[in-house]
This record gives sequence, structure tokens and C-alpha cells, in this order.
Amino acid sequence: MRRPSLHGRIHGVPRNRTHPAIPQQPLLTLILQVQGCKPCRTKPTPYQGRAARAAAPDYPRTHDFVWEGCVMNYEETYRRSIDEPEAFWGEEAKRIHWHKPPQQVLDYSNPPFRRWFVGGETNLCYNAVDRHLAERADQLALVAISTETNSTREITYRQLYREVNDFAAVLRHLGVGHGDRVVIYMPNMAEAVFAMLACARIGAVHSVVFGGFAAHNLALRIDDAKPKLLIAADAGMRGGKLIPYKPMVDAACAEAASPPPHVLIVSRGLDAAEPRVPGRDVDYATLRAQIGEVDVPVQWLEASEPSYLLYTSGTTGKPKGVQRDVGGYAVAMAQSMETVFDCKPGQVMFSTSDVGWAVGHSYNVYGPLIGGCTSLLYEGLPTNPDPGIWWALCEQYNVRTMFSSPTAIRVLKKHDADFIHRHDLRALKYLFLAGEPLDEPTAHWISEALGKPIIDNYWQTETGWPALTLLPGLEMKPVRFGSPGFPNLGYRMKVIDENTGEEVAPGQKGVLVVSPPLPPGCMSTVWNDDSRFLQSYFSHFKELLYSSLDWAIRDDDGYTFILGRTDDVINVAGHRLGTREIEEAISSHPRVAEAAVIGVKDELKGQVPLVFVTLKQGLDGEDPAPVVAEMMATVTTSLGAVARPAHVHVVNALPKTRSGKLLRRSLQALAEQRDPGDLSTLDDPSALEEIRRALGR
Repeated sequence: MRRPSLHGRIHGVPRNRTHPAIPQQPLLTLILQVQGCKPCRTKPTPYQGRAARAAAPDYPRTHDFVWEGCVMNYEETYRRSIDEPEAFWGEEAKRIHWHKPPQQVLDYSNPPFRRWFVGGETNLCYNAVDRHLAERADQLALVAISTETNSTREITYRQLYREVNDFAAVLRHLGVGHGDRVVIYMPNMAEAVFAMLACARIGAVHSVVFGGFAAHNLALRIDDAKPKLLIAADAGMRGGKLIPYKPMVDAACAEAASPPPHVLIVSRGLDAAEPRVPGRDVDYATLRAQIGEVDVPVQWLEASEPSYLLYTSGTTGKPKGVQRDVGGYAVAMAQSMETVFDCKPGQVMFSTSDVGWAVGHSYNVYGPLIGGCTSLLYEGLPTNPDPGIWWALCEQYNVRTMFSSPTAIRVLKKHDADFIHRHDLRALKYLFLAGEPLDEPTAHWISEALGKPIIDNYWQTETGWPALTLLPGLEMKPVRFGSPGFPNLGYRMKVIDENTGEEVAPGQKGVLVVSPPLPPGCMSTVWNDDSRFLQSYFSHFKELLYSSLDWAIRDDDGYTFILGRTDDVINVAGHRLGTREIEEAISSHPRVAEAAVIGVKDELKGQVPLVFVTLKQGLDGEDPAPVVAEMMATVTTSLGAVARPAHVHVVNALPKTRSGKLLRRSLQALAEQRDPGDLSTLDDPSALEEIRRALGR
């Protein structure tokens, strides 16, 4: 039997035939047509074969956003989103399915708390799966690729429906219901997505914990969420190394004051020595087979009910449970897939994040699936089996929009750009990067190597979706390296003086803040702790403002530049220097691959900058002094003598979490001979040992 083409496997139709289910105009245009508005123009089908793409003209990336008969650009659309939020978001709410329509778009009677789409009833799983079955059941919904286990699973929307329902049936069998919490402790495997959607289907609140977190950290999250069930993989893998999960689950449950009554194990057969606790541990495959195929009805939820919890670190040591709603989040996901990521039904998105992080929730799982797209889920390193693996996947699956992190690109920057050039990437339109500030040298390198728009975007776990970005699906503004762009729709952002609270002039540094109410998609509160929500985010200024706790500058054209955390400031003899500024200067040196700057105590100056760098090519016995002197001179030239580092240490690797974030506080602790703290998320322990050797510890 002839295997369907890749196009057919993604879209459920033969190549070069128009799929009737793929809208040929933006969704909002279709909505407004129904209401009697006329679109200004039509567009070709979003997906075309490779030959057709090569022959087709490059259509402008300004979309038909129509309000009262007028096509609107970014400025007009943004202005309406903040000046007339109820009218604006009332229209945007039509992007998703409502079992019961909202009775009120916005309730802001208790600032800064707000409720979007009050009285409306919907469900994230229904919007991500069920509503697509009529038109795209045989289109690929999820492609789960693991270079760790050398496996690929291609799952259509019809198959996703079956997997999610069977998982939901298992959850119900174990007593999980509406409002119960479920902790998910799994790597980037298909069952992690099934588990998340199954929880959403039955109205349970999932809390995904990054796979591999230490037992103590997992125990803290268990005690805060008080879950009815914990779902865990038997093991994960990283660079070919086995990471058993079950021993950490057992230790966490032993430590936790409120352990779950059951632990559901999804085994890939990776850990032959996996222990089981009789009476508590349940094997997913066995229980699924016993229950059989069951269609589980959707639990319709009021829009403001919690959908999931995602824990982020807190200054007190106790993690904060960021609580997301249902209706507002669904609308934000549906809108952003079109306006920000320019990815429409039937098109392919590849986010390299882990499902345990905010990007993973929003753009590995909910965003693409709510948008009717195909989502690529990747488990493995960006360099295995070679540094071209991601680009090979982009070619194989005709990825349109890719989303990764600056850290990942800096890893790839160490390798020859030919690993990119050898692949046919004509289908790829954008590379989005987020998670940390994007330094200009890295931006220039990937832009030149890829030949595609590199779109930096800024957001936080708390926002749930981009707060600063370019919006190519609405109007593509020029990329300005070093800046994530402009406020996203609904975000009333400004840069203010940390002391006076007054908005600063263009070119002046201040704190980036958002005037409430926060738009749909942002956190509702801290789980079970409204006072902590207020204290953490809204207590920094006299005016009621959400503080990002990030320094920023806005230029004359409105582009915002992020300078780093307000607590990542070095006070050198009374001069306040952002570590980000020094890192930018160091990274501009042509031999530098990556830099980390910390402030360490100094008896004379209070603090001095200390720098750790990795090079694109190692020293190989070369004396590091000349290149270190060049870096010192670069900083002095760029920022002045006051910013000159006390030392520059050339190392082979920097200590990072498994998600790719630098452990700057651990670096600082080691430099000051303090305990580096919790290192459970450390990706490569040898990197920390190298730092110790560089410091002479």
C-alpha cells in the first residue's frame, strides 16, 4: 500500500489539493464576514507544496484585521485593545468555542484582580481537540520526536482524541474529578500532552513539574498543590544518560506532608530497576487496557476557573503557583497563534521548549492545538545526532514557525553554519526566541545563517504569552536586534523611574511595568495566596502597577530593550551597572560564544564584575591572556572603565539548568565562597566543577 505523502499525513489530504477545512482568510475576517463585513482581499491557501511555494510571490504579512469596515495596522489595533478592551476582547472571544457565551467581557471590580469572559463556559481540551474533528480529523496534530530513544510518533487529531479520552478514563477511574489537582512529572513525550489535555477535559487542574527536578523541589510543589494524583514517567534521558524518575517520586512522596494517594506510572521501559509501591503505584498501560476505549464527556468550566498551575521560583524559597484561568487563556492562545506567530490551521509549529515550562504549555501544547496546527514535540539535545537535527526536522515537516531560546542558539553558534545551510528551509518563515534577553551577536549570527526573520519576544511565566513582541501575523515591523519589539495587544506597558514612579523619557533606563487590568492569558493569582500575588507583583510603586522586575529602555520609535533583572545590578563604587550590559559588550568579541557576568563583593568598591566565558573554539593550549585582554578592552570601550571586569575566566562550559538558563546565583555563591544552593536542575555537573577550578576553589 502506497504511504501518503508528508503533506497528506500533516493535512489529511493529497499534495497540491486545496483542503476545504483550511480557511483562506484570517479567522477574524471570516467572523466579520458572517456579521456582514467585507474582507479587503483574499489570500492563497496557507499550505502549498514546495514547488508551489517556490513559484508563489511573497505575500505581504499584513493581515486583514477589520473593525467597523476598516483594515487596521498594529498601532490602530493595539490602541483599540487598550482603549476599548471590552469591545476588543469581546470580538476576540469569537475565536474559540463557547458552550455558554460570556455574560460579561471583563469584571474589574476588585483591582488588580480581574475576571475575563464572566459567565462563559468553555473547555481547553474541547477547543484543542474535539472541535477540529469535523474538518481536520486526519491532519497531524502532534509529532513527538525523541533523539534520546530514537523514536517518532505521528498523531492525527482523530488519534489524539482517542488517546486523550482513554487517559481521561484512567484519571476518572482513579478518582480524579472537577477541581482536583494532578501533578505531572514527565519529559517531552506524547503522554505528557495526553495527560495535560485529559486533565483539562475533566476539569482537573494540572501542575506540570519539570522532569528531573530534585525530590525536595517536587515535594514542595506536591504540598502546595495537594494533588489527587501524581503522573510520572519511569525515566527520562539527557544526552544518552538515563535519569530515573521513580526514585525521585518516591523520595518526594516520602518527604511531602500531603502525598497523593496514587502514582500513575507511564513506562517507556527505560528503567529496568524501577521500584513500585504496592497499593499506591498504578501502571498506566495496564489500567488503560482494563478500562478499554471510553468517550469521556467534556466538563464545561466557567471562564475564570483555574486551568493549571505552573510553579516559578520565589524569593522566600517557597515556589509560587502561578494560576491560569480557562477562558482568557484559550482566547489568548487562539489570537496569538495568528497575530504573533502567524501560524494558521493546517500549518506547522515547532517549539523546542520543555512541557514543564511556560512556553511548553502555551506553544508546545495549547496554542498550536487550539489553533488547529501541527505541533512538533522534541526530546533531546539540539546537537544530537548532529547540530543540524532541528533544521532537518524543519525540512522534513515543513515547519512554518519555530520557537526556541537564545541559549539554544548560542549552543548551535559553536558549530558550523553549514549544519543549517544543508537543509531546505523554504517553508520556514520565522524563528522566534524567548526565555532570556537575546544578545545582538547571537541575533546577527542566526539571522545571517538562517536568512529568516529572527523575532525576539519577551514574556514571563506569569504572563503566559508574549508581552513584548513583533506581530507578523498582523503587521510585520522591522526587526531591531536587541529589542523584542512593541507591547502585545492588551498590554498597557510603560517604563518608569524606580524612585518616582514617573514614566521616563526615551533612551532612559527604568523598570518595565504593566498597568492593570492584565490582558487575558495572564496569571489570575498565586494559588491559594492572593496576598502573595499582591505583594510579589503589585506592591513596588505607589500606583497600582504590575512590576516585571526588569530594567528596560524604550527608544524614540517605541522599541523596548530589556536590560536584565532589577536584582541583577552591580553597584561598583556607587555606579549601578546591569550585568546584561556587560554581557552584551563581552559577547560582541568575535571569539566569544557565551558570557555570564556576576557581581562579587569587593572591600574597596562594594562590588566588581566577574566574567565567565565560553569560546566558539577552545584555546587548545593557547595562552588565554591576549584574548582576555581584548575582552577587557571591549568592555572599557563600550561602557567605560568603571565596568571593566575584575577577572575574565575562560571555561569550556557554563552551569545551566536543563531548560538552558544560566545559574548566575550559583556562580555568584561560588565566587563568594558560599553554598551554591539547590542544584537539582543542573544539566551538566562537570560545568560547576570547572567553575570551581577556574576560581581556584
